[in-house]
Amino acid sequence: MDDVARLANVSPKTVSRVFTQRDLVSAATVERVLAAAKRLKFRPNSVARNLRGGASSTVGLIIGEMLNPFYSRVATGLEKVLSEHGKTLIVATTDDTAEGEERVADTLLSQRVSALLMIPVGEDQSYLEGERQLGSPVIAIDRPARNLVADSVVMENRNGAFEATRSLMEHGHRKIAYICNPANVYTQVERLRGYREALAGTGKAAATPWERLIDDPAIDPVHVVSELLDIADPPTAIIAGNNRMCVGVLRALHGKDNPPALIGFDDFDTADILGVSVVSHDAMEMGRRAGELAMERIADPTGFTQQLVLPTRLILRGSGERPPLAS
Repeated sequence: MDDVARLANVSPKTVSRVFTQRDLVSAATVERVLAAAKRLKFRPNSVARNLRGGASSTVGLIIGEMLNPFYSRVATGLEKVLSEHGKTLIVATTDDTAEGEERVADTLLSQRVSALLMIPVGEDQSYLEGERQLGSPVIAIDRPARNLVADSVVMENRNGAFEATRSLMEHGHRKIAYICNPANVYTQVERLRGYREALAGTGKAAATPWERLIDDPAIDPVHVVSELLDIADPPTAIIAGNNRMCVGVLRALHGKDNPPALIGFDDFDTADILGVSVVSHDAMEMGRRAGELAMERIADPTGFTQQLVLPTRLILRGSGERPPLAS
């Protein structure tokens, strides 16, 4: 930094401001400092800045895995907000395991991120309570944190599944299956609740013989659907609990005459072209709102904890409107 200051004929403090508070420096001075920095191949060391007690410019995000389009859309929405505040996003994956979640959380916190955002996988996030009390903001996305006081952004899971089930019932279906994997996460618990309540009407919701609740990523959805359709009293309609399960159902139904009606939870690319009815929500908006919460919490660590609930929307494209087959 001293070398850049000498070459640009400014003070080291001015060089620092160019890289941290550029709006306080004249345009001509900024241009001169950046030219000197480029010539000397100077790059600010954010790690060193953090060690001196400055505010970290990085925010950590923990997701399940990169291939799921839901996770990537959340990250995209989040990154847009962070870039507006001069923050850089670091993404780490857990492989959708509780062990992976705790491991990457520890790694990101050791990097002194200014906030930690996560899509919780494990059943207990109390291991982060000490960090939260020390001032590290924790924001839960899609699923609330458990045993931890933390802000969260979730969606209307229960209502979305309720509306999907009710729509199928309005098209004449009574034997409606619900298939999901994983089944023990908050989103699926809420969606299953909405499905059962819609089937039960005003009565007490109970499990149905057409539920397939799976907690093993190695199980092939095609096998599950094929087995379900081969039972003595098969369903006439299927609700897929997430986008990956919906794609598996489509593969299982491909080429079949008179397939059951289908509504998926989470929209996905080509769903509109394939005519797949879905319960849709805005994953990028979820990431954006989580980013705003993180910025608020960084500015005021003592504010009231917030839980934002975003709406879902049933989009009927054809697969969810098929009538049940005649006996």
